Amino acid sequence: MDKKEQASINETHGIEPVHDVEERKMKIPGLAEASKMFDEAVRLSPGSWTKHSLAAAENARIIAGATDFLDPEASYILALLHDIGKREGNKQFMHVIDGYEYLAENNYTDAARICVTHSFPVKKIDSYSGEFDCTLQQKQFVEEYLSSIDYNEYDKLIQLCDALSTPSGACLIEKRLVDVALRHGFQDCTLDKWRAYLDIKEYFDEICQCNIYFLFSNIEDNTFEK
Repeated sequence: MDKKEQASINETHGIEPVHDVEERKMKIPGLAEASKMFDEAVRLSPGSWTKHSLAAAENARIIAGATDFLDPEASYILALLHDIGKREGNKQFMHVIDGYEYLAENNYTDAARICVTHSFPVKKIDSYSGEFDCTLQQKQFVEEYLSSIDYNEYDKLIQLCDALSTPSGACLIEKRLVDVALRHGFQDCTLDKWRAYLDIKEYFDEICQCNIYFLFSNIEDNTFEK
């Protein structure tokens, strides 16, 4: 796919070109340090989130490898750390804040950004699925942060991989969306979020020039568990 065609697809889906990110060095940890951070978080707060993060990381690497412009290792790292805020315990909205602050304090601002954006395929603070176990100031910070940025391909990739990754691997997005709705209920923005996730998948289908589900060897088993 040439750059002109890619730019047209990006414009259609309202996504910032990734070269705007990569013209400067991405502020993320290297693979070894990211793995060390993740292992420490697992020791501090074990749970199903850890296998979900590993699955999301592998799925991000696979999708990135099917594009001409996303870095598979950077994609793996960003997905591995997207829920790193859960190192502070079993929290809901606060895992967004805790993850952002932890990585920003280490000057990994691009990874910190993903801790926020992965939960918001729709840029509406009240679209969050879960409890706002945070202060009003923290909620306002996230709302203002989201309004100050344009999503790029890495934001969208991790949103997608968060939505299609179970602890055992990739599944159809619809399975995960229904699971979240059953656990947290429907909200005013629920259908908008579902449409946003499906639009992201359509974007990567176009960029990868295939249905991305066919990139995952275990998707049928994970979707239709026996």
